[in-house]
Amino acid sequence: MGIEKDIQQQLFRNEYQKATVNIIFSANWLQEKIKNFLDTEDITPQQYNILRILRGHKEPLSTLQIRERMLDKMSDTSRIVERLQKKSLVEKKTCPTDKRLVDVVISKKGLTLLEKLDRKNSELDQMLHNLSAEEAQTLNGLLDKMRDAR
Repeated sequence: MGIEKDIQQQLFRNEYQKATVNIIFSANWLQEKIKNFLDTEDITPQQYNILRILRGHKEPLSTLQIRERMLDKMSDTSRIVERLQKKSLVEKKTCPTDKRLVDVVISKKGLTLLEKLDRKNSELDQMLHNLSAEEAQTLNGLLDKMRDAR
């Protein structure tokens, strides 16, 4: 029965509605699991996303460039960066080519935190332990197809 049991609803208008509700329900379920995983380090999923973006880019980025790369496009990137700065996980620097702009770089403390979380990647992978690698690949393809991202 699956989603019907989880949300205690028996009837869906059609399989498209059921799929939509299932995707939303599953996304919220997964977000909560990730949130709980990151709570141990006192960071949010958006903060984690920004730290990974900064580590992967190597060069300083503006908050606008960070927002373009974020998974959550509705985030207030400036506010999240300020919170990361208060935790000493990122540093802000004046852009050398335009003194009106501020660049953001990951700090040594931020890199250390990501390295610690990297060692726990298997815990993240366990969130989808019921799927084989082939099933995960199929799911990725279906989700990309749904968003017309191929």
